[in-house]
Amino acid sequence: MDTALIAPIQLTDAAATELKKLLAGGTEAPYLRVGVKGGGCSGAAYMLGFDARQEDDNLFEVAGIPVIMKKAHGMYLMGMEIDYQDTPEARGFVFNTPQK
Repeated sequence: MDTALIAPIQLTDAAATELKKLLAGGTEAPYLRVGVKGGGCSGAAYMLGFDARQEDDNLFEVAGIPVIMKKAHGMYLMGMEIDYQDTPEARGFVFNTPQK
């Protein structure tokens, strides 16, 4: 893997475990894409999904998982922690913003 950059995000152990299960289950694309979309009144929304690598993507390895993101998104994701929660109230991935 041609990773040389320091990843702007971190994965908790719970998130890494769940993502590895999903990757092992046979996703159509081999990379985890993390990004930002929108803006507008409600602010930016974070994206998480499996995708193919594109020319303008940076490639990182985070907790043994190949992660891609658009170069321009790195500044919005810097210090972001992605967690996986499985509680009676909710189940899914959560983006925890860094405390400044």
